[in-house]
Amino acid sequence: MSSRPLYLGPRLKRLRREFGLTQQAMADELGISPSYIALIERNQRPLTADLLIRLARAYKLDMADLAADDRDDYARRLSDSLRDPIFADIDLPPLEVADVAASFPGVTEALLRLYGAWQREQQALAEQRHAEPGSNASDPIGEARRFMAARRNYFPTIDSKAEELALDIDKAGGAQEWLRKQGVRVRFMPPDVMMDAIRRYDRHNEQLLIDDTLSPSSRTWHITQHIAYTALRTEIAAVIRGESFASPTAANLVRRALAGYAAAALLMPYDRFARAVDGRRYDIEALAGLFGTSFEQVAHRLTTLNRPGQERVPFFFIRVDSAGNVSKRLDGAGFPFAAHGGGCPLWSVHDVFRTPGTISTQWLELPDGQRFFSVARTVTSGGGGFDRPVTTRAIALACAAEHAPRLIYASGADPKTASATPIGVTCRLCHRAQCTARAEPPIGRDILPDDYRRAAEPFSFAES
Repeated sequence: MSSRPLYLGPRLKRLRREFGLTQQAMADELGISPSYIALIERNQRPLTADLLIRLARAYKLDMADLAADDRDDYARRLSDSLRDPIFADIDLPPLEVADVAASFPGVTEALLRLYGAWQREQQALAEQRHAEPGSNASDPIGEARRFMAARRNYFPTIDSKAEELALDIDKAGGAQEWLRKQGVRVRFMPPDVMMDAIRRYDRHNEQLLIDDTLSPSSRTWHITQHIAYTALRTEIAAVIRGESFASPTAANLVRRALAGYAAAALLMPYDRFARAVDGRRYDIEALAGLFGTSFEQVAHRLTTLNRPGQERVPFFFIRVDSAGNVSKRLDGAGFPFAAHGGGCPLWSVHDVFRTPGTISTQWLELPDGQRFFSVARTVTSGGGGFDRPVTTRAIALACAAEHAPRLIYASGADPKTASATPIGVTCRLCHRAQCTARAEPPIGRDILPDDYRRAAEPFSFAES
């Protein structure tokens, strides 16, 4: 093992969150103080050889992987940040960036935090128009999303328990029969009996009532979600134990998200699903048929395949309505989302409403040169009767371009040469001058008068 001090703060923090541990809990298990854990996570103290061994033993980790130097990761993250258009006029040779990351990890971490804070501030400025004037209300949905994103949308204790329980459910003959053996009867009832609910648990009579107009995959989902809330409540509670939320609403939203995660893990157990994903080359419709789930449920589950040593393609996921409002977002793959809608109209997720039910694929390129591959399609919910409304939304599942060849949707394509649509995160953060779809000018750019010259673009703006 190298004698060089190991500054592995971000990696230790990721591990702790993946295991659902507080700093206090990890400190107790390692026999050190919580403040020392905090110092290590902030790269203010190196990870000693003794502590490395304790970590490997306590959490059954591969010590070689754990001790791998973070310098390459720092160099990559710093390089990604420095590709921002605000640095475009500065000569930044890759070797210099790598030298800074290798020689000054503390300074690098500080720069990354500063850049992250600047990005968040820019995002907040761009989206101020979505907030009510003078409102100081908390954002429980945003808080819940950040909680899931900070843990890479992967919860090992829930996944492991769900795999065990899924075997028991299969042996029992399915979720309905498993519940019957637990003393709970599943009944499918008409909407007038359900009283505006689609799933309702009658504790007095030990009955789970399900709306009989739901599709087969939705029926299965709601039965499984009930099992998640009851049979996996201990694992769900362990993930949020010790966490501090700004409001009870945020805590409830996180709990609901974890129950949904658990239900997906029961229907699509990690190991079996991951092997099927490889075999079907990420064919979402084929996987939905194989596991008896919906297109959206499979797409969502694909974002959770982050088990160490068994990772699959990292995806990000977004669901929008026809007005561009974001109703679900799962961060991943390094894509900078627009938090409240107002995304780029050139992205096909906003265009698939014209061709409902048809998959649309698209190569995307951000202003900083990052390239992604996107799979988008409409999904529906509701309906089931003549007078019952149907809601249509669009979802997009996307990954970094270099992973696209693993997907059936990009067979034979070269990620480096494929023609990509130039998009931005949102108009207020996009500095592309030649964009006829622009709705607003970017922050910090002055609009030029068009008294004597009018371009095809809605706005002409001065150079920064």
